[in-house]
Amino acid sequence: MELNEMIADLSGLGCRPEQKEAARKLYESRNMTELIRYLKKYRCVLLDEMHESQRRVDRIDMIIRRAEKEAKKER
Repeated sequence: MELNEMIADLSGLGCRPEQKEAARKLYESRNMTELIRYLKKYRCVLLDEMHESQRRVDRIDMIIRRAEKEAKKER
């Protein structure tokens, strides 16, 4: 893996500049164990965001179902 490629990938994932800088420093110091740990932590952040987004989708689905049920009653 090249540094520029990794930084570009992290940019595409929405990493903040300070996160990319931390990853860059770990990469440049060849501290792959810590880099992997750091990236796994960020992965957890992304998963948490995904789960929160899914909860919001579930709530809007519930509202839609209620509205559809109400619409059927009015017919």
